[in-house]
Amino acid sequence: MKKVVLMLLLAAMCLNAVGCGAGSSVEDTNEEKYIGEEWSNYVFYPASIEGFIGDTMPFYDNGKYNVFYLADQRNGKQGYHPWALIKTEDFASFDDKGVVINYGDTVESQDIALGTGSVIKDKDGMYHAFYTGHNDTYSPKEAVMHAVSSDMENWEKVPEDTFTSAGNYSKDDFRDPYVMYSEEDKCYLMFVTTRTDKGGVIVKYSSNDLKTWKDEGVFFENDMGNDSNMECPTVLKYKDKWYLTFSDQWPNRQVHYRISDSLNGPFEKPANDVFDCNGFYAGRLETDGENLYVVGWCGTKKNHQDGDEYDWGGNMVTHLLKQNADGTLNPVIPTAIESTMKNECTLSPVKMTDTVKEKNGSYTFSGNDYETVGFKNIMGSYLFETTVSDYDENGMFGICFNTNDESVGNLNIMFNAATNRIEFYNNSDIVQTTAQSSLDYDLSKAGKLNIKVVISDGVVVMYVNDQVAFTTRMYLSQGSQWGLFSIKSPVTFTDTKLYK
Repeated sequence: MKKVVLMLLLAAMCLNAVGCGAGSSVEDTNEEKYIGEEWSNYVFYPASIEGFIGDTMPFYDNGKYNVFYLADQRNGKQGYHPWALIKTEDFASFDDKGVVINYGDTVESQDIALGTGSVIKDKDGMYHAFYTGHNDTYSPKEAVMHAVSSDMENWEKVPEDTFTSAGNYSKDDFRDPYVMYSEEDKCYLMFVTTRTDKGGVIVKYSSNDLKTWKDEGVFFENDMGNDSNMECPTVLKYKDKWYLTFSDQWPNRQVHYRISDSLNGPFEKPANDVFDCNGFYAGRLETDGENLYVVGWCGTKKNHQDGDEYDWGGNMVTHLLKQNADGTLNPVIPTAIESTMKNECTLSPVKMTDTVKEKNGSYTFSGNDYETVGFKNIMGSYLFETTVSDYDENGMFGICFNTNDESVGNLNIMFNAATNRIEFYNNSDIVQTTAQSSLDYDLSKAGKLNIKVVISDGVVVMYVNDQVAFTTRMYLSQGSQWGLFSIKSPVTFTDTKLYK
């Protein structure tokens, strides 16, 4: 199986554009320029051979995860967002097949733009794709459309099966069909994102033949205290629990989940109902029966500049989900990613504040003003691990990237114990600016923080205590120095290791 080895194309493009890699105080003569560069690189968060990856639609079949996705081509053609396909067995190596369902032929086509949907296999082994057809010049703008295939790569559209909203549902917000077979109901069910006059809802349809669909009414109403659309829903049974997931289109743009003992609900909101921050969007669930994953994307930045806002589409990011006894789910690093990066790199500071004490890979910060430990430039894919302890209730500390001449990070993941949040700042002025991303995390009860950070392809994904994930876009995590920091906070980092 060929690997999608993009060789950090996106990161390299951005590095060339903004001239990163400056700021190192280390002479690179007669030694590696980057930590661990003698080992080969892997691409764990792939972009698309078509450009970038938008909404993902994972479908497990015959030992492989077939991740259909909206191909964000950004090339100015009249249509956009065709469906493409990337295959993987472990979410550590990938085979990108490119476009498999293209958008319509003319501007009059209902599907001049394709939207999110899902794939299912019927009892005869035929594959069925249900997708959103979007055309801004139409009313209704959105329709559910159908295509069939015998191999998941060559598809035939079935335009006569197209249907649009009826009744009290929005005609322009009617998308993201997720189809499953219900053993209990002995029929196929489809869940669609739409709206009523009360706000965002997910509605249910039923079918016996995957061609004609009966409206079964509202399945789930927005319970977040706003009127946001609930995009890209999944309804899936894993072990003894049913799960509903969706992404709020506004204001937070996070992936949420609900739990039930029955397909018919009620679906309850857990205490922590999100997997990640706003750096991870449009996550869909899929399982092979043993493992459960949530697959989404981390957006690029406008103008491909770290200091700008998130754009739509980017790199595919996947979390493995662990089920707790009460049915709640925690994102953890996929097993194959962790097992792939076993080559330990020599990690020694190239810069360190005088008040920081170092011993055998442990760093103790005194709490005196801004303190930092800086490490040599990195380029490629890495796994960074550390354990954090001995911080106080007002502690502010974390991991910084693209450090400047004053050893201050221009990109910072910060643990803010005073607010019980994990925060990401895409600038060096942490104190005076607002975090670009944040995630509630009760540091007062966390105790030690066991941290694993995957750095790959301009994406940085952190896992904390196997409880939460924190995904961020950092172009300049590549090619520059990085390190640990503390802001007037005593804190200790122990067992600090880097793998490649």
